[in-house]
Amino acid sequence: MCHHQELVLVAVALMAASILQAVSSTATNSANLTGDDAARTAYDVLEQNNLPRGLLPLGVKSYVLRPGGAFQVTLPGECSFAVTVAGKQFKFRFEGSVSGTIKSGSISRVSGVSIQVEFAWLGINQVSRAGDQLNIQLEKSTQSFPVSAFAQSARCS
Repeated sequence: MCHHQELVLVAVALMAASILQAVSSTATNSANLTGDDAARTAYDVLEQNNLPRGLLPLGVKSYVLRPGGAFQVTLPGECSFAVTVAGKQFKFRFEGSVSGTIKSGSISRVSGVSIQVEFAWLGINQVSRAGDQLNIQLEKSTQSFPVSAFAQSARCS
């Protein structure tokens, strides 16, 4: 998987985790949720915002989604997995809590997700979709991955 694809995966995972956290917070305030909203998963929220469900790893415990798109996702603990794109492997690492702001086609202000580039772990700032590509904005660069690389949620190692 190429460097760009790994970054995208990390960004996506971060966004997804953030979304899940946001939904969990909203769930505690049931007055803000309709019956349909209460049944949605963090993965559903990603898909409803034109993002692949694989941006979040398997095992999301809870999520909170607030009006305006702020979200937080809770995982069982730290999680890491690799994504292979065009023969190059990209490693993503999620903290136990991931957050960000989701809107159609993007997750911004991502926190709690990083991607390994060369020998350094870099935080993901934003993930955005452009057609069949996911662009993951890192601290000093942007990596692109095919959306299909995140079609399925990865199992944490």
